[in-house]
Amino acid sequence: MMATTTAVSPLFSSLSYLWYQLRRSPMMLLGLVLITFMCLAAALAPLLAVHDPDAIDLGSRLLPPSAAHLFGTDEVGRDLFSRVLYGGRQSIGVGIFVAFMASVIGSIIGCFSGIIGRMVDTLIMRLMDIVLSVPSLVLTMALAAALGPSLFNAMIAITVVRIPYYVRLARGQTLSIREMAYVRAAETFGAGKPHIVRWHVLRNALPPVIVQMTLDIGNAILMAAALGFIGLGAQQPTAEWGAMIASGRNYLLDQWWYSTFPGVAILITAIGFNLVGDGVRDMLDPKQKVK
Repeated sequence: MMATTTAVSPLFSSLSYLWYQLRRSPMMLLGLVLITFMCLAAALAPLLAVHDPDAIDLGSRLLPPSAAHLFGTDEVGRDLFSRVLYGGRQSIGVGIFVAFMASVIGSIIGCFSGIIGRMVDTLIMRLMDIVLSVPSLVLTMALAAALGPSLFNAMIAITVVRIPYYVRLARGQTLSIREMAYVRAAETFGAGKPHIVRWHVLRNALPPVIVQMTLDIGNAILMAAALGFIGLGAQQPTAEWGAMIASGRNYLLDQWWYSTFPGVAILITAIGFNLVGDGVRDMLDPKQKVK
């Protein structure tokens, strides 16, 4: 009985602290609601979609929103409500994949660069400076075009472009942490650099990385939509928000619903992740004082 109580107590304390922070940050709570709504809609797409997202019906092309087609139809008669739901799986999946992979790879490189130092650190940081010197969207388009137009290649291109931001962030944290007494003590007792990075540096460098990762999900969704808009992202008949907006721009004046609903989905999702990112930053900021 005592063991069960001991195990539940930290969990209850963590949930209580999380609820306290959410009450202090209404905008973060709003962001969580938006993200939960969009993620549930994407996850439950097979149950919520009343039409096959890829089913072509030329007799129902470019119909306005109605009871039969809540978001209208596209130029080949596909139901836009179903395609927006399934497109959420692609777009949100891209954002999470890019933020996770870029944060993991960039944090490991940045931590080892800061710990090793000297020529290795200089070489890595100059390489990162070269990548950062090119505008992100331009470099992403160049990499996506070189790899070939597809959603997977777009994900790889965005991930490569975002890695330097995490390298610089993790390296800055490492340079500060490696001077701490407990790190010096570990070195004195013969701990190797991989051990120090894994057990001391990475754990203490996580808060700013988590904040950056949360903010990057929304940015990655927008960047994937931009690549889809110019034809370097998802290809037909894949349902993806950016590609849907690109297809609908030719009909924007008369069939406004074609581009509007995917655009609203992108807007809601990006705002949600950015609001949560701001809230997580405030929550993990050690300078924030409990009032």
